[in-house]
Amino acid sequence: MDDTTSSNAPQTPDMQPTLDRRSFLKGTAAAAGAVVAATTTLAQAAETAAKPVSEKAANKLPSETFITNPGSDFMADVIKATGIKYLAINPAAGFRSLQESIINHLGNKNPEILTCLHEETAAGMAHGYGKATGELMGVMVHGTVGLQHATMAVYNAWCDRAPMMIFSGNGLRSDTRRPGVEWNHSVQDPGNLVRDYIKWDDQPISLQSFAESTVRGCQFALTAPFAPVMVTVDMDIQEEDNHHAKGVLKIPKMARIVHPQGNTSALNEAARMLAGAQRPLIMADRAVRNQEGVKLMVELAETLGAAVIDNGQRMNFPNTHDLDCSFLRQTLLRDADVILLLEVADPWGNLNSFADPYKTSRSNIKPDAKVITIGMREVYLKSNFQDFQRHQAVELPIGGDVQATLPDLIAAIKRVGTDAAAVSQRRAAYKKMHDEMRARDKEAATLGWDASPISTARLAAETWQVIKNEKWSLVTSDRIAWARRLWPTTEYHQMLGGSGGAGQGYYMSASVGAALANRDRGILSVNFQPDGDSMYAPGSLWTLAHHKIPMLIVMHNNRCYHQEIMHVARMAAIHNRPQHTARIGTEITNPDIDFAKLAQSMGVWAEGPISDPAKLGPALQRAIAVVKKGQPALVDAVCQGR
Repeated sequence: MDDTTSSNAPQTPDMQPTLDRRSFLKGTAAAAGAVVAATTTLAQAAETAAKPVSEKAANKLPSETFITNPGSDFMADVIKATGIKYLAINPAAGFRSLQESIINHLGNKNPEILTCLHEETAAGMAHGYGKATGELMGVMVHGTVGLQHATMAVYNAWCDRAPMMIFSGNGLRSDTRRPGVEWNHSVQDPGNLVRDYIKWDDQPISLQSFAESTVRGCQFALTAPFAPVMVTVDMDIQEEDNHHAKGVLKIPKMARIVHPQGNTSALNEAARMLAGAQRPLIMADRAVRNQEGVKLMVELAETLGAAVIDNGQRMNFPNTHDLDCSFLRQTLLRDADVILLLEVADPWGNLNSFADPYKTSRSNIKPDAKVITIGMREVYLKSNFQDFQRHQAVELPIGGDVQATLPDLIAAIKRVGTDAAAVSQRRAAYKKMHDEMRARDKEAATLGWDASPISTARLAAETWQVIKNEKWSLVTSDRIAWARRLWPTTEYHQMLGGSGGAGQGYYMSASVGAALANRDRGILSVNFQPDGDSMYAPGSLWTLAHHKIPMLIVMHNNRCYHQEIMHVARMAAIHNRPQHTARIGTEITNPDIDFAKLAQSMGVWAEGPISDPAKLGPALQRAIAVVKKGQPALVDAVCQGR
């Protein structure tokens, strides 16, 4: 990360780097002597340490004595007590003492250190891990520079409602900072760098304060709405001797805060509206966080006989269920008379159409349609970053965690009662729509089956053939839409959604964190990996190999930033100019990136590039055999844009 032994002092002429044969030999001899002297000094130090401490030794300067009870040991104990299993880091001086304590005091277990080659990878891993498990991964970053590297991944997690615990090393006291780089890497207010897109932060100035702030931060991060939090780990507190008597410092008990539920009166009103609807519609975004939540969603839909649109930011509803009509959005919105939005991040965008680039819009719902929202988005807002989206007026907005609120809503609907005949009739109609939707998707997937570059539908279909008999998880489920259309999905862990903030670098790094979580649970991980995103965090491949995290990476290598090609082409069309030039500045060609060689160079098994669709299946079979042995594997598939 940094060379904190260096200084910013100007060099004098005799300090300039000149080297001839004589000075080189002289320097080599001096270095050899220094090694001998250092070995002797270490031996003397060990001998001295074994003797009783004399009055003379007690009066030595701090640099000449051992610190056998550093504050960082207690800080490590605090992190362990929170239940954090993993700590993703890019090593740095800002937390050097805490890193050493975790390694030697805790034995590098609970938490275990995960070595990353970039802080964005570390934070991205925590994002993916948090979504996969609903638990916290810790991230340690170094001062100003490490935190700034991590910020894109932190912002993605903020937008995606994912928990993360950040520990930011910092040197708060100016009189104890080492000259040079350490000043550049220290800051008075670390939280100011990220405060607009984290839930809470603190800079404790004592060991007891660190214990309380860390436990409090973990509780906040894991209470709906989930989000990143940050606690600063001061270098002096880490490195100075813990002079407190045994038992004086206390680690608070780590207890989960019960998630807030919606107001009972409001839920009763929502139940009356939904039970009396002719065409009730449910739309879910980040509504649930585990399989229990999925079961509640099914019970709600079946009780009402309501169609469900799952936006896919989490797996909210089985796509095999007759009431799943996720890809019939326009038809369902047009006919619905009561619409229930469950933790939908962008209500306005989901209920309206927007014409780009003309900036005109129209509503997709009937003028008399009633809209109900349940969620925590209103308590999650910050004013600077605009991730809260455009305002949508609704008839009944209910604040509360969706999964915690669903049992009461379902019970209220059952008390009100529904028309059994109407529910049965709706279910039959939606089953027909569902079956026709699935049939159309399967037929459409065959178009361009033998095309080269490979179609994304075939990419999804061939990948399904090699994982369908496994307990699987698609850790990046928004990249290839065909996977959600073609793969039968019934379990929460099977589809983990996208990045939240649409920041590049997410897919490669977050998939590593999710795959780590899945490894510990015996789940096979699959990542459809965009080529452009890969080059933001290529070092994630090394972390995969180094920590032996199994994952099947299937490159969606379209050799361009395809979304941006479409943007430039659209502008060219509007400006009445040639569109074929849209690839300038957006292609990733000349030279083509060889992702197989890139992966191999970091210890990951890989094949490709493959542009012949007939060769894709066999390559995937070879790759999955590697993954099932506990290693990562990558297949570089050259694909169509979408």
